[in-house]
Amino acid sequence: MGREGLGEHNYCRNPDGDVSPWCYIAEHEDGIYWKYCEIPSCRMPGNLGCYKDHGEPPPLTGTSETSNKLTIQTCISSCRSQQFKFAGMESGYACFCGNNPDYWRYGEAASTECNSVCFGDHTQPCGGDGRVILFDTLIGACGGNYTSATAVIYSPDFPDTYGTGKVCYWTIQVPGASQIHFTFVLFEIKDATDMVELLDGYTYHVLARFNGKNKPPHTFNISLDFVILYFFSDDINQAQGFAIRYRGKRLPLLFLPFSEAFNSHRRFLNWQLKTKYFISYLRGVSSLLLPLLTG
Repeated sequence: MGREGLGEHNYCRNPDGDVSPWCYIAEHEDGIYWKYCEIPSCRMPGNLGCYKDHGEPPPLTGTSETSNKLTIQTCISSCRSQQFKFAGMESGYACFCGNNPDYWRYGEAASTECNSVCFGDHTQPCGGDGRVILFDTLIGACGGNYTSATAVIYSPDFPDTYGTGKVCYWTIQVPGASQIHFTFVLFEIKDATDMVELLDGYTYHVLARFNGKNKPPHTFNISLDFVILYFFSDDINQAQGFAIRYRGKRLPLLFLPFSEAFNSHRRFLNWQLKTKYFISYLRGVSSLLLPLLTG
């Protein structure tokens, strides 16, 4: 503890290895006393919060099940396979699914009230007694289509380790963007065989490939509005996976290098040309079918 001991302060500390950090407080009646600190836990990706459950009905009213092997992702996967938007875990072993937009109707609780460990993974929080921890079921999906200006994409089975034999594609198309900015929030790939690739959404040309031996830079830009994210895992090793945040950037053509401005304009012209031919084709088909239908 040092020569000065704990110091002349009431900061949260845990020098004696207690069950939780504690601090000194001043009570008007009892004088100086100590109390456990209420330290909020970091919110996991896709975590929508901790909510109260009064049971009649529960916050999520789709389906429910219990398991002594429950993890966050097993519950999310079960709910996602049933086409539900939300997954909730309670008391370490109960999983609830639903599409209820008013899952918060009984009120939100402190995140520390949802820290009961999952029966299937004691490092993960799975709600509490009368408390449901909620997640978006998009977390850990193997593939998807993204068109919003910004989002975070997670490896399959996240926050569990990714499974073996995974082949996943995510399309990222931000209309009007001249660049897409990428940031790897997490990258833990096991070996050189498991890999993450970024491809040109128009030509399918591989723009970048990362794996256990070739780590990605923290941030980088791709001068396209359409990118495909690809993930592959072999049948041997597993790891935590990745979390990548993207954000579309819109820059005026005047501020783009000539080649980028030209390509952006060319893609627009190609789209116009294809649309023109398609409309002409539909008109031709209509002119052929009309006499047959009215004759």
